[in-house]
Amino acid sequence: MKRSDSFTRTRTSRSHVTATTMRFLGISQLSLRRLNAVFSAGTVRGTASSAAMRLIQFCHRGGEGGVRVGVEQAGGQGVIDLKAFDPSMPSTMREFLEMGEKGMDCAKRALSSGQHVVAQTDIRLLSPVTGPEKVVCVGMNYKDHCLEQNAPIPEEPIIFSKFPSTITGPYDDIIVPAESQEVDWEVELAFVIGRKGKHIKEEEALSYVAGFTVANDVSARDWQMKRNGKQWLLGKTFDTFCPLGPALVTTSALKDVHNLGVRCLVNGAAVQDSNTNQMIFRTEKLIAWVSQFVTLCPGDVFLTGTPPGVGVFRNPPVYLKRGDVVECQIDEIGSIRNTVV
Repeated sequence: MKRSDSFTRTRTSRSHVTATTMRFLGISQLSLRRLNAVFSAGTVRGTASSAAMRLIQFCHRGGEGGVRVGVEQAGGQGVIDLKAFDPSMPSTMREFLEMGEKGMDCAKRALSSGQHVVAQTDIRLLSPVTGPEKVVCVGMNYKDHCLEQNAPIPEEPIIFSKFPSTITGPYDDIIVPAESQEVDWEVELAFVIGRKGKHIKEEEALSYVAGFTVANDVSARDWQMKRNGKQWLLGKTFDTFCPLGPALVTTSALKDVHNLGVRCLVNGAAVQDSNTNQMIFRTEKLIAWVSQFVTLCPGDVFLTGTPPGVGVFRNPPVYLKRGDVVECQIDEIGSIRNTVV
């Protein structure tokens, strides 16, 4: 018997078994096609976060070219300029994320090509995303932070916001405003939304995440806790009060985003040291919860809460002063380092 005849018979036999099984289970060809369509759609939606990448926003040190989106090469070898690789690519991360799969596919191809590489020393890193529609923040979201202030564990996420104008780069200065004498640090895991959604199911929530980054939720405690009717917004939203960076790290590039070391150092001394496994409401829950109220859009930033060790709850309280250097670190993502001026 020829090999081709054997293959044909085997394939026919398998088709017969499949058809018989479908009839036994009461599954029609139409139902099977519908199921295939559902699973195919699910696969496509998950592709954006399935590639392990570190996406950045940068500008050339000489100033030419304006803002660019790039993807970092492994081991810090360099950065691939996506617009140089493909001129149809946009210049900002928010516009890039709005492209959906087309943008992510281009970034993957660019990374594989190894072309249009720019040296790290020739660029200035910006915040991974600028000008988002929303900056969503979560209060009291670490068990150990609640214990630090003798506060009960929240039964629902405590949501507040910062204005997008607070966002600054991973190595830019934090400006202490003349209006506050009690500026404090808060290292936080942040994530950025990658596609539009409302009433998102918890089990599908991670497919809406473009990636994770490091944030410092800088806070003026006098305005947060004593002024403005004790509403948090003004104390959280002074200019430069949201350093972000250094990169937007896709989900698949992280072993377990809910088991990462989180640290903050002030002038080299550790002031916060915890782990994202202390989070009360994890990424999926936060997305599902907030999307009940508002439509989430590509580029939206979530700050997921801070661990213990903030200055306001020390005895006596400790606040940032001009000249201090604050470094926020999260394992596998990186660190941001900002000087207080």
